[in-house]
Amino acid sequence: MTPEQYCQDKTAGSGSSFYYSFMALGKNQRKAIIALYAFCREVDDVVDNPGEDQIKTIKLQWWRDEISRLFERQAQHPVTRALAPVLEQFDLPKEYFLEIIDGMEMDLHNHRYDNFKSLNLYCYRVAGVVGLMAAEIFGYTDRHTLKYARDLGTAFQLTNILRDVHEDAQRGRIYLPSEDLQRFSVTEEDLLAGRASDNFQQLMQFECDRAKQYYRSAFEHLPEQDRYKQRCGLIMAAIYHAVLEKMEKNHFPLNSRIRLSTSHKLWLALRTWHREWRHRQINNG
Repeated sequence: MTPEQYCQDKTAGSGSSFYYSFMALGKNQRKAIIALYAFCREVDDVVDNPGEDQIKTIKLQWWRDEISRLFERQAQHPVTRALAPVLEQFDLPKEYFLEIIDGMEMDLHNHRYDNFKSLNLYCYRVAGVVGLMAAEIFGYTDRHTLKYARDLGTAFQLTNILRDVHEDAQRGRIYLPSEDLQRFSVTEEDLLAGRASDNFQQLMQFECDRAKQYYRSAFEHLPEQDRYKQRCGLIMAAIYHAVLEKMEKNHFPLNSRIRLSTSHKLWLALRTWHREWRHRQINNG
């Protein structure tokens, strides 16, 4: 199996919404984003798969060392071997890869977040940085696009957190800031028990509105001239935002995970791609 096929299988097997946006890219960009996403899956699996935290810490350190080997052109893992030619085409700093690993390690040691400031750092490391790297692969001419990419990544991660509140709580992780739980008089026991009280609904609406603000901020910072280049991110945004809206419409269910059907995801991807293509055609007159 080639490194590229390994990454392809890793990405397709994840069932992620990201996969539906990759079809909007050219060959080299598609290979690059799939390799990047496969790397994210690998280090995320280190933390999420069963095992002792001490062993997971050792494995994450191996990945830090592997990133160093990657930038020294001595990559060993199929994912980093697939990333090697990507680094020759796109500006993906070593520090970004290490930030992602640092974010994954936060999941080993930070099972609670006192406030949104600390949660925001986690979101930046595991998603905002990925957004910045994706923006480099998709291409841009205006640096405001980087603000768009960072905020969009944070919006995605907040959406994931709201979707998985009960599931994460059962695994011992509560991402909703403690200050917000206290503000709306929701206890950790409520989350574990799946009690969707009025207070819980108010808490979730508050967090949903915060996520929406990050989506709005992202779109406001995306320059007109970079919209079509960033269409892959806009496809992902359409899918993630639809998940957020479905959660809100269904009153933030605690005991079931909100999902979109494959056909719905494909429809959103095609609609967004066609909209951005038409938008470019009109602007280019």
